Amino acid sequence: MLKAIQSAIKEASEARDVVAVVLTGAGAKAFCTGGNAVEFSTYYGGNSQEFRRFMRLFGDTVSAILACDKPVICRVNGLRSGGGQELGLACDISVAQDLAMFGQGGPKHGAAMLGGATDFLPVMVGAEQALALGSLCEPVSAHKARRIGMISAVVPALKVDGRFVPNPLVITDRLVDEFGEMVLGEPKTGEELAKGKELLAAGEVDLSLLDAKVDAICAKFVPMFPESLSKTLEELRKPKLDAWNRSKESGRAWMALNMATEAKAGFGAFAVGTKETGREIDFIALRKAQAAATPWSEELIADLMPGRRE
Repeated sequence: MLKAIQSAIKEASEARDVVAVVLTGAGAKAFCTGGNAVEFSTYYGGNSQEFRRFMRLFGDTVSAILACDKPVICRVNGLRSGGGQELGLACDISVAQDLAMFGQGGPKHGAAMLGGATDFLPVMVGAEQALALGSLCEPVSAHKARRIGMISAVVPALKVDGRFVPNPLVITDRLVDEFGEMVLGEPKTGEELAKGKELLAAGEVDLSLLDAKVDAICAKFVPMFPESLSKTLEELRKPKLDAWNRSKESGRAWMALNMATEAKAGFGAFAVGTKETGREIDFIALRKAQAAATPWSEELIADLMPGRRE
């Protein structure tokens, strides 16, 4: 798939009759959730040299997006997380349907987001927001992503009784909480959340507004000089490119080596876990083991898996 994306972007970049490139997923549930956790844990876990080869493919895909001579628009049709989040961050403009969520896996699953997120987020949303997103690993709504500058536009996707309504699970008004903080895009709680779930269940997902918004943005590039537009993109991408090129190779090497320890455990837990057991390792057990200077081993990883907790 990564090879196919690279090939398609290169072909579109060179095609004289292409105005813009749109990167999206199928359906309405997910844009892309990243790598296959089962494959990562069973094949790449402990197989660092092979994961290094995989990360070359992934990194080249990110680079292909950043090198495209045409504007690249990310049509966020659903959940964008993990490697999918990094592909989306590499794009020039992101437009999301407002039921979409944006996730940063990273340390929760034994990895660092070195496929682009740690490079792009500080440039796009600032150091403070980037640190919060990358280290806390908490998913954010499309509305919050728009508010902090991660994406450019949000459109409704939930249709109830023939009309579009905003995402009922998050706060879509400009409210202020008791601490004086604007909470637009934060998840609802309690009774409001229960009402939101009922409304969500009563509606249907319709991405026609998302398509119309993407089409409208693409159309805006038509009345522009192609070479001037390409040069503008080249210049405006420099902050992201500079950050990416400085660290992509060292990041690839670190992620490959990490596949023998934390990533093997983290992806393994995600692969074998369930809603009942959870999809994360026993972090207390890990902290205790490391406090006792216990080395990484197959036995330790097995003891950390979901369902093994006392």
